[in-house]
Amino acid sequence: MRIYYWPLVLSVITCLAADVYIYRAALKRCAVRFWSKVQLYTGAILYMLLLVALCMPKRGDNESAFITVMWMLFVFVSVYASKFLFVIVDLSASLPMLFHRSRLRAVSILGGVLAAVVFVLMWWGALINRFHTQIREVDVEIYGLPEQFDGYRMVQFSDFHVGTYGSDTTYVSHVVDCINAVGGDVILFTGDIVNRRTIELQPFVKPLSRLKARDGVYSILGNHDYGDYFDWSSDELKLQNMELMDSLQKSMGWNLLRNEYVMLHCGSDSIALIGVENVGDPPFAVYGSLERAYPALGDSVSKVLLTHNPAHWTSDIANNDTVNIGLSLSGHTHAMQIELWGVSPAIWRYPTWGGLYKDNESRHQMYVNIGIGAVALPMRIGATPEITVITLHPAK
Repeated sequence: MRIYYWPLVLSVITCLAADVYIYRAALKRCAVRFWSKVQLYTGAILYMLLLVALCMPKRGDNESAFITVMWMLFVFVSVYASKFLFVIVDLSASLPMLFHRSRLRAVSILGGVLAAVVFVLMWWGALINRFHTQIREVDVEIYGLPEQFDGYRMVQFSDFHVGTYGSDTTYVSHVVDCINAVGGDVILFTGDIVNRRTIELQPFVKPLSRLKARDGVYSILGNHDYGDYFDWSSDELKLQNMELMDSLQKSMGWNLLRNEYVMLHCGSDSIALIGVENVGDPPFAVYGSLERAYPALGDSVSKVLLTHNPAHWTSDIANNDTVNIGLSLSGHTHAMQIELWGVSPAIWRYPTWGGLYKDNESRHQMYVNIGIGAVALPMRIGATPEITVITLHPAK
């Protein structure tokens, strides 16, 4: 875990400012001093929690310290997200005082209610909704798809981030059961199996090896799978981390595609399944090469592409007449782990953040799976963990 000190210092100063504001408001508005004391003491406890989290060791082979830090930071963030919201609303309630009028007490009360709602939502997202798996059925029509692939079912899942679960295999086993119950023809994983390094995957090898489909399980790597988020003491250790990733996925019976393709067969017909390594927009590193994975991109063969970051489709495939890829499958966005009424803040970063997208002539399509796991904050507000069943049809 890398710590960027200036943003951290500014964040703590902002938190302190919110605490001072709420403390002074409690002193002024509450007849009983109990509430101002609660604000003072809980604030002190939370800053001690933050200090302990930042001082805990971030290296070593034990991932439990990392998970402990994650939950400590979540406690802190959940409280201060609520406090910030209250302060913003309460300041708006005080605007009439600039014109020598009374503060809008009802707006202040509304701020308190909204702050409580945000706190409850965050913990509901962490303790309940994060494990509420949703299966989405999607029909996709592809120009030039061989007739015998009409009705072919591809089961996609993505962004598992298994390190967030520590060594508890309960939920991972549940997801495996859900995927197997769907009965797809092929199972496809579109990257980010871990958070920082491959050893996080070891407790989950057995349950993940139970995934079965007629045409097998295929996977690609995401930006988290290369070990770029861990402070390695040598390049050799980072290389060993990648070798272990290859080895574990092979032991699970998964076919890891690293800038390569395979042919999937249905009767006498076939389509190409292409898997590229991560092609990221800044600041994410570029490891993939579509041209190396499948040199004849403009040929007449029907193709399905696995590419972790949807920005790859937007920049290199959509509206590109030299590329004949009817369907791309991506993940990466998580819908920023927040989606309410079909709207996600992820749209500020990725216009293609979740669901099915088509270019101008609908010849290049992409489905973005919003993922199973969580990273950074262990919660999902809306944006429920997704398993996608994609049924292919020839376009008429």
